[in-house]
Amino acid sequence: MSHPSDIQLADWRSHALNLENQVNQVIVGQSKAIRLMNIAIFARGHVLLDGGVGVGKTTLLQSIARGIGGAYERIEGTVDLMPNDLIYHTFLGPDGRPQIDEGPLLRAGEQLSVFFFNEINRARPQVHALMLRVMAERHLSAFKKEYRMPHMIVFADRNQVEKNETFEIPSAARDRFMMEIPIEIPSDRELKKSLVFNTKFQHAEKLTQQVESGILQFDQLNAFSDQLQDHIKSSDVLEEYTMDLWDATQHPEKFGVTMDSVDVGRVIQTGASPRGMGMLMKAARVNAWLNGRDSLYPEDIHAVFHEVISHRLVFNAAYENRRTALARELTTNIIRTIAVPSLTFSKAA
Repeated sequence: MSHPSDIQLADWRSHALNLENQVNQVIVGQSKAIRLMNIAIFARGHVLLDGGVGVGKTTLLQSIARGIGGAYERIEGTVDLMPNDLIYHTFLGPDGRPQIDEGPLLRAGEQLSVFFFNEINRARPQVHALMLRVMAERHLSAFKKEYRMPHMIVFADRNQVEKNETFEIPSAARDRFMMEIPIEIPSDRELKKSLVFNTKFQHAEKLTQQVESGILQFDQLNAFSDQLQDHIKSSDVLEEYTMDLWDATQHPEKFGVTMDSVDVGRVIQTGASPRGMGMLMKAARVNAWLNGRDSLYPEDIHAVFHEVISHRLVFNAAYENRRTALARELTTNIIRTIAVPSLTFSKAA
């Protein structure tokens, strides 16, 4: 594998930060979420979005998709959605005869860069199964031909309000997503006032158009991501620290990790998976690069630890309905408890 030059690394980083800056101009109060989504884009990982209704997830995604370039597609999860609805749709043509067109997964072909599955938990498990397979393989056979979607990243959110006719994503399926990123209402009162009273935020399409189109070259992200991952180095000490963090997700009580709200030994059924830890390191390497370094530091792992690990934790059934709060408390306490190593190499890029 060829290594990117310093100029290439700096050039791509400039574009990545430009994307963040432009999206932050139109989506206020979400700078952390935008940074994490940027990390996922360069780590080539799919994302679950956690947030209520009307917090701007669609506008945020459309803005990011515009900056990435390529095609943006979306589908709404409903209880009657079938797997075939992702692949094709039927309609009556001008002659009154039924016709078949490619569905949202297929119609953009290799130009598809962002796919948004809105309220994925309202779709049935059969739909989840197809979506997860396409996420993993990035290709699909239909109409007697092979469709490739090599540049696609899937973003999905869940209906957090209604519990009837919803189908929660099982833990094995959640593990396919690199991150779960919260999109929360800003806490700053002035930002909230601006969202309510500034009329520009009532026109989502106009906001999206303010982001420059094609800041990133979407069809070159895969190759650059591979080079980037190979470029960022880690030390033996940091690797041992990462293994301690992993073990602490499996058996937190053995590492002295405690929780104020529950007995930590009773909460966890299964900790992070090997896939999850691999994704953690991919995301951490991107964070190091965005911060102008070519070596991993503990803060790179800390920056993405909760979002990569929390949705992979399998809780005992009695605690599952408190998942969000307990996962945040546990991952925070793991970071606080496991001793951070001293590293000797320079932080300079």
